[in-house]
Amino acid sequence: MVQATALPRNEAGIDTAIGILKQQFGDRLQTGDAICEQHGHTTTWITNQPPDAVVFPHSTDEVAEIIRVCAAHKVPVIPFGTGTSLEGHVNAPAGGVSVDLMQMNKILAVNSQDLDCVVQPGVTREQLNTYLRDQGLFFPIDPGANASLGGMASTRASGTNAVRYGTMKDNVIALEAVMPDGEIIRTAQRAKKSSAGYDLTRLLIGSEGTLGLITEVTLRLQGIPEGISSARCSFPSVDAACQAAMMTIQFGIPVARIELLDAASVGACNAYSKLDLPEEPLLLLEFHGSEASVIEQAETFGGIAEEFGGTGFQATTSTEERNKLWQARHDLYWAVLQLRPGATGISTDVCVPISRLAECVTKTQDKATELGLMATVAGHVGDGNFHTLLLIDKSNPDEMGKADDLVGWLNDLAISMDGTCTGEHGIGQGKRPYLQKELGPATRYMKMIKATFDPDNIMNPGKIL
Repeated sequence: MVQATALPRNEAGIDTAIGILKQQFGDRLQTGDAICEQHGHTTTWITNQPPDAVVFPHSTDEVAEIIRVCAAHKVPVIPFGTGTSLEGHVNAPAGGVSVDLMQMNKILAVNSQDLDCVVQPGVTREQLNTYLRDQGLFFPIDPGANASLGGMASTRASGTNAVRYGTMKDNVIALEAVMPDGEIIRTAQRAKKSSAGYDLTRLLIGSEGTLGLITEVTLRLQGIPEGISSARCSFPSVDAACQAAMMTIQFGIPVARIELLDAASVGACNAYSKLDLPEEPLLLLEFHGSEASVIEQAETFGGIAEEFGGTGFQATTSTEERNKLWQARHDLYWAVLQLRPGATGISTDVCVPISRLAECVTKTQDKATELGLMATVAGHVGDGNFHTLLLIDKSNPDEMGKADDLVGWLNDLAISMDGTCTGEHGIGQGKRPYLQKELGPATRYMKMIKATFDPDNIMNPGKIL
């Protein structure tokens, strides 16, 4: 495991704050070892750093009271959603109080004429889309995991639909948040655009709970398309698949999703999801629009794919067939783990300009082979973002060292290509060493913002900076 750095603890302040909060929240504050460990990080190779207590608020006012108590005694506050983040975001390196927001899970308003809604942070994307379905609306950001919308805003999540609909920063209109002194603020109104002052909405989006704790999210919605078509096509190499994806974007086809799976990932999907896809690099695509336009878009892609050696092109508008393909894509993490039973999966992501994507993916595969590591590649190639999943025996120090080398090498490679060390996972603890390399002096101004908002460094300390 990667050893996460511990920070100095305020033992007296932690004990005092927990005592006060226990009186106020009763059984909704827990200090048991098991629940605290569960609220440290569990979905990555970074060591678990549990909080000292977990509290379950039901309202913004309760969150504000928690933060006021913690601020008075200089105790860290760590927000927790579904726990699906991948870079140590919910660890508690200085101890403190984890604020589990999953009981704040109400959909407060849907304004169908305005194509927006207001939700509490514990609402998950699947919960929201199930609620919206009979109104002909949907929320398009789909990171794969059934993450909470507050957590998705905090990490600036994206996913398979980002190539058409953007990321969380493009789909959040306004936020309500509790700041480090316990004050409740609203960053904007529901108007679709505004020139009113600093854009605090987008400052808090992606701040990973280090500047404030999000308690309400106003989101853009989309109408469910009249027609949806999915397509798949195999390619002789990852390079050929990436070139076809790049040409599809440059050709102006309004693709909603375009996903790459390498041959090993396809084989894993076949075994896990009972598919019979050719075990070659694969592109999965989805087109949204009128019934006629999505068929035309799929056919145009088929012509592009043929130029790059694409074979087995198939398109479908069948809901059942589409869902089967995309469920297999969403289950890819679990499918790949079956390639090496008992292994630990280490997932990392980078994003590069699409013109460098094929080169970056190919070099990553070659580097994994050179190091003797089992690694698969899959990604949202329409926007240059891809993931590498390493299968590691964590009891083998040599493998762990090589995995660490590959992750660091890949981050450096992406940055050298004018890319980023993370397209959607966020910085957390795991990517911190690379933020300075990527942004240089800009991180000094980030530190100044953090110090101004949170002078006592109680909001999710040890993350990002």
